[in-house]
Amino acid sequence: MCGRFTFQPSDNSEINKIYQLAVDNGYDPKIGEVFPTDQTAIVKSGQNQVQVVTMKWGFPGFKSGQNIINARSESIMQKPMFADSFLNRRCVYPTTGFFEWSKDKIKHRFNYGTDSETLYIAGCYNIFNGEARSVLLTTAPNESMIKIHDRMPLILQKNQIKSWIYDQNFAIDFLKSEMPQLISTPLTN
Repeated sequence: MCGRFTFQPSDNSEINKIYQLAVDNGYDPKIGEVFPTDQTAIVKSGQNQVQVVTMKWGFPGFKSGQNIINARSESIMQKPMFADSFLNRRCVYPTTGFFEWSKDKIKHRFNYGTDSETLYIAGCYNIFNGEARSVLLTTAPNESMIKIHDRMPLILQKNQIKSWIYDQNFAIDFLKSEMPQLISTPLTN
């Protein structure tokens, strides 16, 4: 389960461009460490091309104040809460890495390397009481993740973003994709 990620425009030129697109479109995405319910930058379909907006991270849960922040890729099409969103409103979370906590409560940062590289996470969204809200998709962990956590985000390459957003067959097939190997950096703070 991915419960935190980073969106750090000052550390990454690609993320800085995405941030600027959001700001130019009138949005104010959370920067730094992003928590559930924050307004986060999201890439979604636009009229002629993808666009960058912000959305609250998390669908409303079944109890008051509850937020559902992740959806399992293996069962997303069978879950009434997520199926229509996945089939019709896919999006992408641009990040500079994500965090997981080990069983011994050590916080680990994950990315392709030790730098703040751009890491894209697959998601979907829906509208609740007039507000757009999103969830990110998780999948079974690969070797780089399994010692820390039993889930990992569904990670897209930059050249797969448009296909994920616009091509339903690609998106359905991608749910079963192998995830890239990542580097874990334990954090002491």
